[in-house]
Amino acid sequence: MLQVTNSPFGQEQVELLNRLLPTLTEGQKIWLSGYLSAALQIAGAPAGTAAAAPQAAQTVSAPSVSKDVTVLFGSQTGNSHKLAKKLAGKLQDQGLQVTLSSMIDFKPNALKKVENLLLLVSTHGEGDPPDNAISFYEFLHSKRAPQLNDMTFSVLALGDTSYEFFCKTGKDFDERLEELGAKRIAPRVDCDVDFDDAAEQWFSSVLASLGQAAAAAPALTAEAPNATQAAASTEYSRSNPFQAVVLENLNLNGRGSDRETRHLEISLEGSGIHYEPGDSVGIYPQNHPRLVDELIDAMGWQSDELVAIPKQAEPSKLKDALTSHYEITVLTKSLIEQLAALAPDSGLSDLLAEGKEQKLRAYCKGRDLLDLVQDFDLKGVPAGAFTALLRKLPPRLYSISSSAQAYPEEVHLTIRKVHYENEGRVRYGVASTYVSERLEPGQTLPIFVQDNPNFKLPADSDTPIIMIGPGTGVAPFRAFLGEREELGAEGKTWLFYGDQHFSSDFLYQVEWQRWLKDGVLTRMDVAFSRDTDQKVYVQHRMLENSKEVYQWLEEGAVVYICGDEKRMAHDVHAALLTILKQEGGLNDEDAAAYLSKLQQEKRYQRDVY
Repeated sequence: MLQVTNSPFGQEQVELLNRLLPTLTEGQKIWLSGYLSAALQIAGAPAGTAAAAPQAAQTVSAPSVSKDVTVLFGSQTGNSHKLAKKLAGKLQDQGLQVTLSSMIDFKPNALKKVENLLLLVSTHGEGDPPDNAISFYEFLHSKRAPQLNDMTFSVLALGDTSYEFFCKTGKDFDERLEELGAKRIAPRVDCDVDFDDAAEQWFSSVLASLGQAAAAAPALTAEAPNATQAAASTEYSRSNPFQAVVLENLNLNGRGSDRETRHLEISLEGSGIHYEPGDSVGIYPQNHPRLVDELIDAMGWQSDELVAIPKQAEPSKLKDALTSHYEITVLTKSLIEQLAALAPDSGLSDLLAEGKEQKLRAYCKGRDLLDLVQDFDLKGVPAGAFTALLRKLPPRLYSISSSAQAYPEEVHLTIRKVHYENEGRVRYGVASTYVSERLEPGQTLPIFVQDNPNFKLPADSDTPIIMIGPGTGVAPFRAFLGEREELGAEGKTWLFYGDQHFSSDFLYQVEWQRWLKDGVLTRMDVAFSRDTDQKVYVQHRMLENSKEVYQWLEEGAVVYICGDEKRMAHDVHAALLTILKQEGGLNDEDAAAYLSKLQQEKRYQRDVY
């Protein structure tokens, strides 16, 4: 509370400030601090004016900076790349000289010359840098990294609070740059899966700290959108999805399979949406109605009671909010901490006690919100207070399995239904079950296209490609081959594909056979792990053909991997190292350097999850 005896504010202003300040997020405080600082500079306020004001918000002491700014991004699925381009545009609009680059394309030796560095980076897997950030990350954390005493910087970290190492890559960069002597011009901001607002706050903080306010400080009032803004608002995106009509929803698995894989054909007619092979589609699903009903019942709520929804003017019925807006299937440490504060007698604080991190991780794995409220007797917590702590239901990304050249104004997806039993109850994948059980042709689905510049066909269509994609990981390669067929590409193509059973799980079998016959697909090697006494996977097929794989690599082939990151992608990477050592006569270090060089040359690309 503002209680300063020599305050320059009147009583009414003090009351307004005391009502406003406790409601601000850290990002809003940072933005406001930078906004006021810039406004004072523009107004020509005398030195010391800002210092005389009460320290109501967090401030960043930023050194004077030049107009040259380097923006580097590390991105696995394209989010950091997209945000980096947006930031670069804002910086250029303010008259700054901007260098925009992915981390893999940036020459580390030039780091010493950078005056202002802005990093946007996601965290992949269990705390790992994304593929196109690995080399820069390793350089910065090596003994070769230079002292950066003349550099200013700031970091935007993207992550997912459901993972243990939330935003770890961004945190690592932030700490390491400070260790090397660089000075922050704005605090690091860590973003969850719903990152738009946090990213915008960081943008504002960075722009203000760079001293690039408008010629006159704008009033904090809403303005009518101009023509350009109005046009931009009609573009379909993560925050403005297109309501697409579903054309087909087919099960690709045959009789007797214990799997269900849906082939979804979606109309893009009238949307103006464009995509390329390698991109993904984000879909906004709905939670399972059974889980929603059981959660409402367990908490003693009423389905039709009204709750507030962020950014919505009107409240929503509780059942609708839990079905379409809030995440209820994933537990995070942050959520449990907030619920423990809301219900101090629930016993949740014991789960969060120091030294019990492993117990907390084990509890969160495979459990959902219904488990939590039943295990810790949270019944009685008001619905409005409870839902205010939940994060927005995030979209699910799926690799596109069609070529826009082959299917104009359509996009195809390949989605495997996830369902399993845990703690005596059947669990359902949110999006995959929604698509499999409750989405019919003719219905609409909120979607957007996620550009993935890190997983693209080579510009030269004569370049040979090796595609490795078991299960639904084969989806983008259907798009790749469809595109190459339409363009009349003549480069060699080799597909490694695997699943459980040949007779029931061979996805898109007829299409692969047609492409083999027509020469669009040069070669295909398959591995059906449950059809033999000893399980055989795609990496085994690669090793069986190691000589030919190495020959293709030496001929300039680009290698693509799509699918499970924890097991499959790791095993395929190990198989490639073995092939390089066995066929190329390389030692461990040289084989690793070979693959690293392939990544630098964009000849080793992964779309893994």
